[in-house]
Amino acid sequence: MKNVLAVSLAAMFVTLAGPALAAENSQQNKMAVCNKEAGNKKGDERQAFMKSCLSAKKLTQQEKMTVCNKDAGARKGDERRAFMKQCLSAG
Repeated sequence: MKNVLAVSLAAMFVTLAGPALAAENSQQNKMAVCNKEAGNKKGDERQAFMKSCLSAKKLTQQEKMTVCNKDAGARKGDERRAFMKQCLSAG
């Protein structure tokens, strides 16, 4: 009986804590990416960058495509393909 209770409690904990742990891991990943992108920024500049970076909403693939197409401008051929590949794979 104790084993059944223990397994039930463990399953309930995993069910309830799972999304919270995933969100925490996602936030840690975001922090690592923003920290890397901050590079050599220092002081207020770094603080402002990190605040902006961490609060930024992640774009959907469709939103990225729209932004990258606009940013690609008049580029053509291989230059455009290279730009789009880099732009779509960023952040």
